[in-house]
Amino acid sequence: RLVHLDLKGAPPRAQYLEQVLPLLRALGATGLLLEYEDTFPYTGPLELLRAPHAYSPAELRALLDQARAQGMDVVPLLPFPLQFVLKHREFAHLREVKALPNALNPHKEESLALVKAMIDQVMALHGDLEWFHIGCDEVYYFGEGEESKQWLQQQDNTPEKLCLSHIKAVATCLASCYPTVTPIVWDDMLRGMSEETLAGSGVPQLVQPMIWDYAADIDVESKVQLIEKYRRCGFSKVWFASAFKGATGVSQSLTLIGHHLRNQLEWLQVASRSPADVLEGIALTGWQRYDHFSVLCELLPVAIPSLAVCLQALKNGGYSEKIKENVENLLGMSNLEIDTFMSTSLGTFPGSNILTLVTQVSFYLKSSVDELLERNRYVTGWFSPYHRKRKIIHPIIIHHFQPDALSLLSKWNAVVQDLQAAMEQVFHKCTIEEWMEENVHPSLQKLQQVVDDLEEA
Repeated sequence: RLVHLDLKGAPPRAQYLEQVLPLLRALGATGLLLEYEDTFPYTGPLELLRAPHAYSPAELRALLDQARAQGMDVVPLLPFPLQFVLKHREFAHLREVKALPNALNPHKEESLALVKAMIDQVMALHGDLEWFHIGCDEVYYFGEGEESKQWLQQQDNTPEKLCLSHIKAVATCLASCYPTVTPIVWDDMLRGMSEETLAGSGVPQLVQPMIWDYAADIDVESKVQLIEKYRRCGFSKVWFASAFKGATGVSQSLTLIGHHLRNQLEWLQVASRSPADVLEGIALTGWQRYDHFSVLCELLPVAIPSLAVCLQALKNGGYSEKIKENVENLLGMSNLEIDTFMSTSLGTFPGSNILTLVTQVSFYLKSSVDELLERNRYVTGWFSPYHRKRKIIHPIIIHHFQPDALSLLSKWNAVVQDLQAAMEQVFHKCTIEEWMEENVHPSLQKLQQVVDDLEEA
């Protein structure tokens, strides 16, 4: 049971991750799937890939040592296609389609050299690994570059074969240098391929596919058939991938626990109907962005109750009142709701204060400001945009809503200050800035502007 930490957005400080690890272990996690992207401490020609808030080698070694001391496996994930690499001008010449940083050109020797350099640096820091996830999902625009188009015009060449040859090249690159490490790939590019194409490619002997589906109502039967197909093609083992956050809305700020719990229960059904020896494990994904360029979705501390419920359900083969009580004890929460966003108790798990404050902001900030500015008759009738622009107001009207506006502004400024302080313990400045600009500033600035306009009028 691998917990996926997606570090391509809102990467938590190393100290926070060290606080969270023992809790993950207690909840039933047996490993971590670490998607570093630009938070890995690349060196040499790759140093420009490092974000300003990238982890230091010492921080990562400490985290990896702690994970191993807890008996947890660590699986690094390098997300090929490499959007975070190909966005840089220095690597733009390796793009499949010149204008888009979506996919690597598979025909250039330099592309594979880049992949190898990245793998080598990650391996050097991790040391002893059993698996290495090489991504390969949602490779949009792959096969649409000029060299690929020429390659596809040759007899018997197809987009499927191009994709498989690329996966094979990356997997072979890993296997030749690190023969004891097994590559894992996302399976979505493989699902629709014929058995004949897959079996003849040599890929099933090199990698283990990770079948992902984050829906609350998985088609169990078709998943069982897909596993049987993969076995017939020669894959020795498969992985499943569920989700505990980051799969129900690109800008979602609170986690729908019920949705994610149902997703795990569906995967348990798939597992119960699959041959016992075929399943290597499951990764509980926790996406932090839908891709490198999208906004942040639910922050890790906000989703820890969801992760706890999901891990416990998988560990115990289901979810019951007794398991719910166990989750509440481990999180220090007195009443954990799974079908509403509202948690009545604070919790004592690391970052629980962030969950409480994000819940307040998500539920009440916009609605309370809109209530005052769009549904208060004194504002809409006597201080409309027309009045505000010209700074006109009847003096008596001020008394009807200025106290409410000032009190609301003062209340939200205090909440936001508390949230900022809580987030500083867990996140870097750039994450806090982004989250506030997306989720707080639009409403707070609207309210501040009305207060300022009223003052001037």
